Amino acid sequence: MGLSTHVLDTMHGSPAAGMAVALYTTQGDAATLVRRFVLDADGRSPEGPLYADGELKAGTYRLVFDVAAYFEAKGVALPKPAFLDRVTLDFGVASPQQHYHVPLLVSPWSYSTYRGS
Repeated sequence: MGLSTHVLDTMHGSPAAGMAVALYTTQGDAATLVRRFVLDADGRSPEGPLYADGELKAGTYRLVFDVAAYFEAKGVALPKPAFLDRVTLDFGVASPQQHYHVPLLVSPWSYSTYRGS
């Protein structure tokens, strides 16, 4: 049923509009870029699902969220180097007929993720 993501900025209590994200397929240590995008006002991909119904395949994937650049653009003074620069989430898709939603809750100092619905 596809793949989607959603990012919430827990420091400001809002969607992470403007955060850059990259999606990769992975095989072992090798990663192949699928696409890059910038989150919309709701903290989601502006083009909808990252993979639509029927396009998602069983395998391993990686989402990379450009956290430090996002918070710097929001005017947050970060130490150099930032505690979190990019957040990388590696995850597996075992049942591509199901929907995989990968949300990220993030601040400059912490993050949390889970398999959403």
